[in-house]
Amino acid sequence: MRNSGILPPWLVLDPLLCGWLMEDIGRGDRTTNTLLIEDVTLGSAKWIAKASGIIAGLPVAARVFQILNEKVSFVAVATEGAWCEPGQVVAEIHGSLDALLMGERVALNLAMRLSGIATLTNIYIEKIADLPAQLVDTRKTTPGLRLLEKYATALGGAINHRMGLDDAVMIKDNHIAAAGGIGEAVTRIRSQIPYPLTIEVETESLEQVKEALQHKADIIMLDNMPLDMMRQAVQLICQQDRRVKIEASGNVTLETIRSVAETGVDYISSSAPITQSKWLDLSMRIVL
Repeated sequence: MRNSGILPPWLVLDPLLCGWLMEDIGRGDRTTNTLLIEDVTLGSAKWIAKASGIIAGLPVAARVFQILNEKVSFVAVATEGAWCEPGQVVAEIHGSLDALLMGERVALNLAMRLSGIATLTNIYIEKIADLPAQLVDTRKTTPGLRLLEKYATALGGAINHRMGLDDAVMIKDNHIAAAGGIGEAVTRIRSQIPYPLTIEVETESLEQVKEALQHKADIIMLDNMPLDMMRQAVQLICQQDRRVKIEASGNVTLETIRSVAETGVDYISSSAPITQSKWLDLSMRIVL
C-alpha cells in the first residue's frame, strides 16, 4: 500500500463514540442489565471474520469497549490494515460481560463499515498500483463519520483530500457561476485567503483549463472529461506550467480508473470507495 491511516486523537473521537453508544443504549440495556451485575461477571469474546477483506477500525472498537469499562482488554490478533480471510480470528476481548455486550453492536458496526471502505479502496488502488497517479477520496462521506471513513480510505492506500471546507479552496462549477467566471473567482479568493492555502479550480472544457492556467490556479481538476479531452488538457497544463497539479474526477469506476490514470494526471478523486463499499462481515462470539 502507498499510504497508511492515522487516527485523530481520542480527545476528538471520544465525544462521537459516546454519542453513538448513548444512541444505542438509551436509558439502559434492558437485556444485559437484567441478566448481569455490572462489573462482576467476567468473560471473553472473539471477533471472527466472515468474509475476506482488509481489517480496519480495531483501535476504535477497542476504545468503544473501554469507554464502557476501562478494564476491558481488547487484543488485536489481526494487524490493522491487513488482509483477513473468512474464519480468521481478528480480535480477542476480555472483561466485564456487560461492557462486552453493550458495546458489541457499536464496535462491530464501526469496524465493519471501515473495513469495507478500506477493502474497496485497496481494490481501486491495485488497478493503478504501477502508475504514478494517486487515488484521493472526497467529501462525500456519512455525516458524523467523515474522520473515520477517511481514515479507512487512507488505510486502504488512498490519500485524503480536504477534510472540510476550511482545508483548501476548491472553486467548483456553482462557485464559478456565482462569481461570474473562473478569473473573477480566483482573483477575489486569492486576495483574502491565508497562506498557505492552495486554490483548486474545477474545469469541464479546454477553455476553462486555459482560464485556470491564466489565473495561476495551484491545482486544476478535469471534471467528467472524455479521455481524449483529458489527454489534451494534461498536455496543455504540462507545457504551460509544470508546477500545477492535475486532478481527474467524475464517475470513476473500477473499469475506467486505469484509463484515467494513463492520461498522465497526478490525482484521481473518487467517492466510490466510500459510497459504494459494502460492510465487511464480522461477528463476535462470547467464550465463557
